[in-house]
Amino acid sequence: MSQTTNNHQSSTLTIGFSPCPNDCFIFDALIHHKIDTEGLQFEAVMEDVEALNQKAFRGELDITKLSYHAYAYLTKKYQLLDAGSALGNNCGPILISRSDIKVTDSTKIAIPGKYTTANFLLSLAFPEAKNKIELLFSEIEEAVLTGKVDAGLIIHENRFTYEQKGLKKIIDLGEYWEKLANAPIPLGGIVVNRNLPDELKQKVNRVVRKSVEYAFANTKSSLNFVKENAQEMSEEVMYKHIALYVNNYSVDLGTEGKRAIKLLFDKAQELGVINKIEEEIFLT
Repeated sequence: MSQTTNNHQSSTLTIGFSPCPNDCFIFDALIHHKIDTEGLQFEAVMEDVEALNQKAFRGELDITKLSYHAYAYLTKKYQLLDAGSALGNNCGPILISRSDIKVTDSTKIAIPGKYTTANFLLSLAFPEAKNKIELLFSEIEEAVLTGKVDAGLIIHENRFTYEQKGLKKIIDLGEYWEKLANAPIPLGGIVVNRNLPDELKQKVNRVVRKSVEYAFANTKSSLNFVKENAQEMSEEVMYKHIALYVNNYSVDLGTEGKRAIKLLFDKAQELGVINKIEEEIFLT
């Protein structure tokens, strides 16, 4: 934005989200004015989540999607919206290898990004695992198969293909988290710059919620926007992707969603993965 702009009501807010089907589904109505945006204008910045994480660290966006891992370090800059988050069950990352191995401090593990929630969960389950190499998520299976690494942390569609390649599961970190916390996995959230006026933050939250609700009520409305950005993905896969990551928690975190997020951060603080969070992270 416009953080130098005095007239917040008529200024354009920058909003970052990924080209993934779930984000395009959520933000289509907001970006294309299919809902009442209460006078707000938005400039979309579309990048993959790790790139958005980095933009958030630099404070470049007014509103953005980011991984909950990244947010743990950004609570002073940003506050979490109630609407737009991705929390889910049975959709977590999986640690794989060529054979059954025990994870130690020397185990070389490929991860899909330092600030991904996948790496966050790995740090919770195996605090001793420090020997990590960052790769594109799509390159991790091959790195394990060729012996470049001892183990790999896979996300997205790779969870459905690793067994066909003869790779073995060490642990499903989604299952690990759900058993540990009896709560859904907080994957990605939507945050707003703390420096914006409270009234404006509440307005943004309302508009994002309206956008999600519109998407659920008009499921085909966002299809063109989703297709534009989901290269080489069938319509069936698009909707499976959306169903996996967009749910009631995306409309409103509610008590259970907020509990899951607090638990994730509390566990990480206990293990020394992150520092203690002093700020109120939710909109009040």
